[in-house]
Amino acid sequence: MSTPHPSKVAGINPPPTSPEHTDPPAAYGSSTLARSPGSPGPAGHTTTGGPGHGAADQAPDPLRHPVERLAAAQDRLAGWIADLSTLHDLTERLARSGTLDAALHETLRGGAALLGARRGLLSLEPDDGLGPRTTVGLGLDRAELGQLETVPDMAVTHADLARAEGAGPRHREVAARLGFAASHAVRLTAGPASALGTAVWLYAEPGRPSERGRHLLHLYLRCAGEHLARHLELTRAHGAVAAIREELLPVRLPRVPGVRTAVRHRTGPRGGGDWYDVLPLPEGALGLSVGGVSEAGPGAVAVMGRLRASLRAYAVMEGEDPVAVLSDLELLLRVTEPARCATALFGYAEPAEGRVTLAGAGHCPPLIVGPKRCEFAETTLSAPLGMLTCWEAPSVELSLAAGETLLLYSDGLVQRTGEPMDRAFARLHAAAAAAPQAVREDPEQLADHVLHTVLPDGLADDTDSEEDVVLLAAGF
Repeated sequence: MSTPHPSKVAGINPPPTSPEHTDPPAAYGSSTLARSPGSPGPAGHTTTGGPGHGAADQAPDPLRHPVERLAAAQDRLAGWIADLSTLHDLTERLARSGTLDAALHETLRGGAALLGARRGLLSLEPDDGLGPRTTVGLGLDRAELGQLETVPDMAVTHADLARAEGAGPRHREVAARLGFAASHAVRLTAGPASALGTAVWLYAEPGRPSERGRHLLHLYLRCAGEHLARHLELTRAHGAVAAIREELLPVRLPRVPGVRTAVRHRTGPRGGGDWYDVLPLPEGALGLSVGGVSEAGPGAVAVMGRLRASLRAYAVMEGEDPVAVLSDLELLLRVTEPARCATALFGYAEPAEGRVTLAGAGHCPPLIVGPKRCEFAETTLSAPLGMLTCWEAPSVELSLAAGETLLLYSDGLVQRTGEPMDRAFARLHAAAAAAPQAVREDPEQLADHVLHTVLPDGLADDTDSEEDVVLLAAGF
């Protein structure tokens, strides 16, 4: 006896029916029952099935009114359950979005499903002015989205753009070019006083969404606004940490006669504490260092910045003695950060003589790559800084011929392979040994070749790995 109620939206089983675009004759939540000959009519009258029916057929049935009311209540209840199920499915899909960009696209898709639209755009413009500012589209290519961004009054609802007095000439021009005749715009908020931006859905025909669709959209966007606000806050926090981390590391490597340098760097998703440095020193010398602080996160980044700055000061004062440089760094770490440890490798390079004096503290051995050899440098095993009461290790002197490159790297390069350490080091050695002769002579090409051979995905973001990656190449 009940009439069909709206089924679920696109992307959620079962498949959707054609959505309403214009307002239904009855208010949201009401139900209109189909009437056929012989069924109850308005005001308690019964419609006739045609000529020939007698007076007995016209007599009212007192039991039919309660039955009709019960059927209408059941129908409204079924509609409410379907609406709640639709909202539940859409908000679950929204909650599974792991990034701000994915959440913006899912919000736009969910709203389109509720309103019966196939195209739309969402502009993120936080009212606090802290950004980020971006626009995403649904059913629009990049060129169409760019045209819509040039419309000054895009964030206004128009049921019929051809007759709307408030639509500007640019709005009408773009609408005619892209083929839409109506739009429905909604402000996105997170709470009563925090505006996030505007979402606009487009329709090919004049009209406006049904009252039911607008009501469901209002409920959905209340949840979406809070979800977007959380992603926005997380994105800003990650951006702030990334900006600080990048400022703590050299953006450009200095040029020193006789040496060409190149670096490849990737920070893990939580923001790690690995560093690299190339420091010009007196008398044409060069300081090379890589290292890493234990653990990760903003605290590790701050400690990394302090250690790198301190190492630069120690290198200027006594860089020709790498052991003394690392001894001073170890003392600083033990006094100021007693709960942390760090690995480090420092080299004092003299390009004119082709000589590099190295000292390491629990760090991976560097790799020498040249026309006639590819081998790990024989550095003395030593504990990381801050691990022992008194750190000490001898230095190692390397002689590099013209055309040879010294590769310094963080342990993340080998750990990110996911293999045992012996196999990971063998993989690194094989990657460098397989480099063509022309590649070996160019530190930039050699760094790229080794990186993409050891890690096929290069430095692409990989949430399964927390490891920082540093690869520093110095070609003599």
